[in-house]
Amino acid sequence: MRILLLFVLLLPGLASAGNRDGRPRKKKDYLVTLKTDYGTMRLVLYDQTPKHKENFIKLVERKFYDSLMFHRIIQQFMIQGGDPASRRARTDEPLGNGDVGYKVPAEFVPALFHKKGALAAARDNNPEKASSGCQFYIVQGRVWTDDELQKQIERATARGGRVPNDAQKQVYKTLGGTPHLDGNYTVFGEVIDGLAVVDSIARQPRNDTDRPRQDIRMMMDGQWVKKKKITKQYNYHY
Repeated sequence: MRILLLFVLLLPGLASAGNRDGRPRKKKDYLVTLKTDYGTMRLVLYDQTPKHKENFIKLVERKFYDSLMFHRIIQQFMIQGGDPASRRARTDEPLGNGDVGYKVPAEFVPALFHKKGALAAARDNNPEKASSGCQFYIVQGRVWTDDELQKQIERATARGGRVPNDAQKQVYKTLGGTPHLDGNYTVFGEVIDGLAVVDSIARQPRNDTDRPRQDIRMMMDGQWVKKKKITKQYNYHY
């Protein structure tokens, strides 16, 4: 089944990170660098979603994402990538079915929500809402008025989603995001630098399957960096 996000036209990083062997890295966190022809983004992965964090680090370390595409882009919604079939895909070949043969159990945390720049796991339609082992998306979204936001919340809760708290509602009304996805897809990280790159990618021309008409490939690497350095350089607070 093609891994898609539900698209509705009505339409904070935290405790200590861990070593791959399970030992805590209390003073460091894993900083992901994602490079594209449209610029570079830097992301952190949340400790409250340890299964997703461990899996994503594993794939980054193995260079799994290098040369893969952002194969699905929708302005004012999100940009999606990580399909292994995109590495050698023909022009206009439909994408979104590729995977790594396993799923990651859902990790829904009320404090983590679909604000602009959120990193979340794509998934197929399964009752456990388990995530794809490799496909992800980065939220662009839009800014919502009070009335629009209320309609989004009603639609989300009708599908078993979650109601954002007052602070999160304020973010949706200022920074923006995709509130109708809360409680249905696991948010496990965020862009802390290069958010404008998301806008640049999302606005590119696309075909009727939402694939960019020109391939948008990525390179990704990561390293353990002192949290103090991340805070100083990117104004990201733990």
